[in-house]
Amino acid sequence: MDRACSPLVHVLHPSPNFEPRRGKTQADMLILHYTGMMSAPRAIAWLATPASKVSSHYVIDEQGIITQMVPESARAWHAGVGCWAGETDINSASIGIEIQNPGHDLGYPEFGEAQMKAVIALSQDIVARNAIPATRVLAHSDVSPGRKIDPGEKFDWAGLHACGVGHWVAPAPLDESEIGFGAGDCHPMIAKATSLLAAYGYGIQPSDTLDAKGAAVVRSFQLHFRPARPDGRVDRSTIATLEALLAAA
Repeated sequence: MDRACSPLVHVLHPSPNFEPRRGKTQADMLILHYTGMMSAPRAIAWLATPASKVSSHYVIDEQGIITQMVPESARAWHAGVGCWAGETDINSASIGIEIQNPGHDLGYPEFGEAQMKAVIALSQDIVARNAIPATRVLAHSDVSPGRKIDPGEKFDWAGLHACGVGHWVAPAPLDESEIGFGAGDCHPMIAKATSLLAAYGYGIQPSDTLDAKGAAVVRSFQLHFRPARPDGRVDRSTIATLEALLAAA
């Protein structure tokens, strides 16, 4: 298999689950996932099984070992149904990294230092070689709100950004006494938040009423950019953080 092209790869474990990119010759997005499985070997085996119909370009285990499964030039099947800034074929537009972590349903441990060091190094390499903009380094949850919640609130997006990868601002402080507005509520703050989310790239229609889909988008934003309380409710901290992100984009 063509490594195409990271020199940081330790292991090649080809997956048959890929195809040519559609309408693109090169990725312009980087999507980070967690595996949601109990071990990296199990995840790699599943991603290499034809019947699974899933794959990823890279897998990073807890020790920081990087396994390449699909060439970057190809369309891996890692993101599924999703959208970002008008792009609906996320697999054709992106490179996917699966980070070993059993996920929320299986204890959701912290991402370790060795693992994060490898994630940062590989992400730096991918972003530099493919000229991927900071605002298009995203979580699986960003492009598939409600359907996916990985890599989740424990992932160190701030640390990644400090090393030159991804977009980040310090989250606006929380007011613990503020309840905010959730699914089923109608308020001008919801209209503002949904407009800001749409402007940033999330797949949401601006509205002053928050439905279940909208609340999932709010939570996805919070999982990435306001992880202290990813409750899917619109509050002043969420809006202020969105405004700061858009101003810094």
